[in-house]
Amino acid sequence: MKLADMSTISYQLVFHKKEHCILVRFAKNANWNARIKKVKGVRWSATLNGWLIPDTPENRNKCGLAADTVAKKVTATTAAAAKAGGTVMNSPSKTALSPKEAMLTLSTVNRHTMNRYIEELRLKAYSASSIKTYRNEFGLFLKYLGERDAATCTTDDLRRYMNHILEREGLSEHTAHSRLNALKFYYEKMLRREKFFWEIPRPKKPLQLPKLLNETELGHLFRALRNKKHKAMLFTAYSAGLRVSEIVHLKLTDIDSQRMQMFIARAKGKKDRYVNLSPVLLDILRQYIKEYKPRPKMYLFESEQTGSGYPVRTVQQIFTNAKEKAGIKKDVGIHSLRHSFATHLLDKGTDIRYIKDLLGHFNIKTTERYLHVSKQQLVNIVSPLDDLFQKGGVEW
Repeated sequence: MKLADMSTISYQLVFHKKEHCILVRFAKNANWNARIKKVKGVRWSATLNGWLIPDTPENRNKCGLAADTVAKKVTATTAAAAKAGGTVMNSPSKTALSPKEAMLTLSTVNRHTMNRYIEELRLKAYSASSIKTYRNEFGLFLKYLGERDAATCTTDDLRRYMNHILEREGLSEHTAHSRLNALKFYYEKMLRREKFFWEIPRPKKPLQLPKLLNETELGHLFRALRNKKHKAMLFTAYSAGLRVSEIVHLKLTDIDSQRMQMFIARAKGKKDRYVNLSPVLLDILRQYIKEYKPRPKMYLFESEQTGSGYPVRTVQQIFTNAKEKAGIKKDVGIHSLRHSFATHLLDKGTDIRYIKDLLGHFNIKTTERYLHVSKQQLVNIVSPLDDLFQKGGVEW
């Protein structure tokens, strides 16, 4: 295969996930997809929105790239530039290190500690998302320690560290909790230091109510979508209150039209559950599968490039685009469909215990947040001012 024969195609040298690669991007084309899949070592990158092939002299020659050109490490900024069609071969700019990059500068002893830390997380079967969060947060702490061995830190050392990140770095309460949880895992789970953090006060989390869309806004949102596949995705999210990660992992075999249920496999907390399958949604999905080309083979919403589930970021962007097209100004993301589902069920009188199971919550207290935003009970509360007027105690 000679890649250079393709027209309207771009090649960019990148250093992505510790590997030197050539980023190949072109407009959607089934024939080109089939051809590039034949290249040895090729893989699709949802982050860069293109194909990555090994950076070898042979591939450089095929792509018409100079042998002495140096690739730039791909950070969030350069990834965005790549999606916009910009080059990623300029010399690196001086920007703040990401958590991943910060870990590359650890001392020898703390690099060894980090390796053991990640191994322990995997042995305890933490999810990939949790491992990433813990690794990044603990890595920043190890970077702060410099040459000092993390195992020698005392409670006072950790108190000073937490004060440092809260006061000088201005970390949010949420991030501070994540950092503290990462430290707890190391000192309590790995080093077995019992009640090591009892002296360190945790910052109080703000009470944040779920953000949702009302029924009018939902109507505008769904009408703004023209692509049947995209429309089916968002209908599925709202109809069953699904997380975006659950939408992209849905398989055709998870849809049970006999029992009118959808099976959600290994969701958050590695918890399986069943949710109701709306008759309206079933008709929508049947029509989508029948009409959409190429027809999905395994996943309900399949990526044409990889044959796997749609990338989470792509689904999030689909929601954002639809929201903007619908003229909705609220600062909400696709998760608001899950919040809207729960709140609207409460408004219609559904028992909160059933909603808890549908959402897959472990604790009823998590579900009870929706009581603060549901109008079901609020509309029945009579203001004392109304009573005063009705009794004739005051006039306007």
